[in-house]
Amino acid sequence: MAERVLMKGNEAIAEAAIQAGCRHYFGYPITPQTEIAAYMAKKMPKIGGVFLQAESEIASINMVYGAAAAGMRVMTSSSSPGISLKGEGLSYIAGSDVPAFVVNVQRGGPGLGGIQPSQSDYFQATKGGGHGDYRMIVLAPASVQEMASLTVKGFNLADKYSMIAMILADGTIGQMMEPISFEDVAVEHYEKPWALTGTEGKRKHNIVNSLYLNPEVLERKNFERYEKYKVVEEKEVLYETYMMDDAEVGVVAFGIASRVAKNAVAAARQEGIKAGLIRPITLWPFPRKVLRDAADQVKAFVSVEMNMGQMMEDVRLATECRRPVTLCNRVGGMIPSPEQVLESIRAAMKGGN
Repeated sequence: MAERVLMKGNEAIAEAAIQAGCRHYFGYPITPQTEIAAYMAKKMPKIGGVFLQAESEIASINMVYGAAAAGMRVMTSSSSPGISLKGEGLSYIAGSDVPAFVVNVQRGGPGLGGIQPSQSDYFQATKGGGHGDYRMIVLAPASVQEMASLTVKGFNLADKYSMIAMILADGTIGQMMEPISFEDVAVEHYEKPWALTGTEGKRKHNIVNSLYLNPEVLERKNFERYEKYKVVEEKEVLYETYMMDDAEVGVVAFGIASRVAKNAVAAARQEGIKAGLIRPITLWPFPRKVLRDAADQVKAFVSVEMNMGQMMEDVRLATECRRPVTLCNRVGGMIPSPEQVLESIRAAMKGGN
């Protein structure tokens, strides 16, 4: 049996990052993710790594940019307002096609909002994060174990495709403790011939840059980048289904909300309602095909979210509006209850008949 250790979600991310080969962390403290920085501050010096608390979120993301350009496995972490401050740097990293790993342990918003858990940064993460045309791989863990495993996955995917990978978690999973194992950590290694490592007089200079003053060159770069994104959409979609084989109501939820939704689906089954769950694990690329196929089977969808219905828009797009999609939500740091989700399932079943 694999050895298991009791860890907080934020600490699981930090330990998994170290095991994935991250030796450079730049960040700035903000609730509810500060344990990641604290863990890195304690561990990095002991393994020959670099921990640096920057003077601001803006400074930290540009340090990430520099280390990434040098070919290092590097990460930063923050929470909602801090990720907004990192937005310009995220765009520069994406525009330079270098890999980086970013963690957002979400809190309520907009603005300073509150320090309680939320999923209200879905739009920000899945539609870019900063200015311009680009994508990030967005991974949504639903357990402390996935906080660890998806961190390793994120580093691997970032290097594989030379792009940003982001963990989009929430304060609940960041703060909760569960037993986890690191024995199945599978670290992948990729050559980085483009990295700024010094030429030693043996090769041409590498240039990492996001500035293209020739519009034709910039257009070509954007088209090339989106060809890469197409490959990601084809090969890297992750999702989980639960009781969907004969489902008549499809519940869609991610992160901590999916755990609540799974309980509600089980309760609905006890009442004779054929409900099932689709849990996107990659929020981008979004599991459009599984939802499109589900629309041939179910009568209605319920999107369970801790925001004002941001993922619901992607559910409607994926299903081409062929079935009604209703929203079951709490916001401001509140979590839906299984009873609330069950009531939404009942209502969707009645409306779909």
